[in-house]
Amino acid sequence: MAPGAYERAGVDTAAGDRAVELMRESISKTLGPEAIGGLGGFAGLWDASGLLAYHHPVLATSTDGVGTKLVIAQAMGIHGTVGFDLVGMVVDDLVMCGAKPLFMTDYIAVGKVEPEVVAEVVRGIAQACWETGTALIGGETAEHPGVMRPGEYDLAGAAVGVVERDQILGPERVAQGDVVLGVASSGLHSNGYSLVRAVARELDWAWDRHCPEFGRTFGEEVLEPTRLYAKPVQQLLERLGADLHALSHVTGGGLAANLSRVLPANLGAVVSRTSWPVPPVFQVLHEAGQVSWEDLERAVNLGIGMAAVVSPARADDALAALAEAGEQAVPIGRVTLLTDLQAAADEHKARPSDLVSDAKGSAGGPVLMVDQYRG
Repeated sequence: MAPGAYERAGVDTAAGDRAVELMRESISKTLGPEAIGGLGGFAGLWDASGLLAYHHPVLATSTDGVGTKLVIAQAMGIHGTVGFDLVGMVVDDLVMCGAKPLFMTDYIAVGKVEPEVVAEVVRGIAQACWETGTALIGGETAEHPGVMRPGEYDLAGAAVGVVERDQILGPERVAQGDVVLGVASSGLHSNGYSLVRAVARELDWAWDRHCPEFGRTFGEEVLEPTRLYAKPVQQLLERLGADLHALSHVTGGGLAANLSRVLPANLGAVVSRTSWPVPPVFQVLHEAGQVSWEDLERAVNLGIGMAAVVSPARADDALAALAEAGEQAVPIGRVTLLTDLQAAADEHKARPSDLVSDAKGSAGGPVLMVDQYRG
């Protein structure tokens, strides 16, 4: 083929280089002394000698994407917040076991490299990495002409953290009588967007439609970035120590399914839906979109983005620590014996759909949702 064949095939290497230059400064702000080298290497390097201070270090890793929220961002031309979302989905998962995030890498696939758009996405990733104390030590931007259209892109990322072996949070620590605290979400986070898009189509709502319920457009509301829980988790760990038993990141599947993942099989939890007000975005999906609470409960967080299972004697301390970290949190339930959970189900005349267990392949204990949601 004649010179310039790669460019004629749709791959613009110069645009890729321009994107790297535009994102260089924002990435550099996330790098501490542990990061070795800079952009341009074949691998991100991390000085692990600090792990020698751990008695029994265990590495934790998480990977995720942003899902179809990207379609809305692309339609509205707002790209920085989905980069922020990527870190929220990856690092928020990572810290649920009590791990300290260390570093992250990202992958961006595009139909055509638009340097300013790619740089805006990465600036969002870098900002969230900085806020969570996570170094952004590597990444890849891949141009896929003929596979993805110009203007389309997809994101994925992975992060690594570390936790002491005897400080790993999870079902083994959870005990009867523990209090379940719910920590407020910032909105939809990055789950349930196939449902949101379906509702928008059925209502014929444009993303720039102004909604008085939100005081902004529908698109702006649903693009609200995912809340970052790394710093609040650190506050809880420092304040409660061993009295913090488990944490659950409420993502796809909703509150009950994700809480079940951190319960032992011989215990359950009873959660009252009246414990917190449901934010307006979920009310609109329910009322205007005519989506049942049952369906919403299985798809989105309904206002609780993280649940913390704590010793009952330290519940007030936990709430104080979360408030100091700028989080809104309330008691939403309690861990109970399975016999007591069944008694609660009988008392509340629970439907089969009110009881959730064995979520996402886990053998966790059941979660019973009681009462009715409030606005």
